[in-house]
Amino acid sequence: MSLLTVVRHAQASFLADNYDKLSPIGEEQSRLLARYWLEKGATFDQVYYGPAERHRRTGEIIADFYREAGQSWPEPVVLEELDEFPAEAVMRTFLPTLAREHVHLAEWMTELRSSSDFTVRQRAFDRVLRDITNRWLSGEVSDASVPTWQAFCARVEGALERILRDAPKSSRVAVFTSGGPKAVTVRTALRLSYENTLELTWSPRNASFSEFLFTPDRFSMSSFNSTPHLQDPALLTYR
Repeated sequence: MSLLTVVRHAQASFLADNYDKLSPIGEEQSRLLARYWLEKGATFDQVYYGPAERHRRTGEIIADFYREAGQSWPEPVVLEELDEFPAEAVMRTFLPTLAREHVHLAEWMTELRSSSDFTVRQRAFDRVLRDITNRWLSGEVSDASVPTWQAFCARVEGALERILRDAPKSSRVAVFTSGGPKAVTVRTALRLSYENTLELTWSPRNASFSEFLFTPDRFSMSSFNSTPHLQDPALLTYR
């Protein structure tokens, strides 16, 4: 039996010019995960990163802790297929039309652009993104330049197939990615619908890990959204 551990990246810089950079909280979340794993004696035979800076940096911080502790850390493999769903393209492509057609979207966008309160802006952004992505998933809006949600799931599933196929027998594999690919991994284990998979995308905490047991003919979920390394409630973040 092998173990796949899927980590959602630590907190990035939400609503900043460069979202992809880890925030100070994100850096601390990564350090705490490294210390937790080292205390538990966790080792890995293979490591995969998604292509984003936030994926790689989360893994790099942990790798540094392992090496400083004299523990091995495998050379990571970067897979483009482990990137998040194209949220930016979805927003950029479909928001202008939908905001003209739906008053509530225009109102939320006004809150996002005009409020000086970070929490208000965050809530407005989340509402807009969830509304538009649900319409995108359902096919209400589409554009040839934006892959469908179903195509995104297929892309991640392809990466997962490769990871599982290439894993040595009785190995431990770590993947650093985003909430969307983590949800698709759960979809694979639990045979979720596309709609439930998208809903699950909003659930993973930053720097949380989920574990999956696998053999050549079995893939099952062992844990989801675990954060035993984050004891301070202030470090439990979703964005």
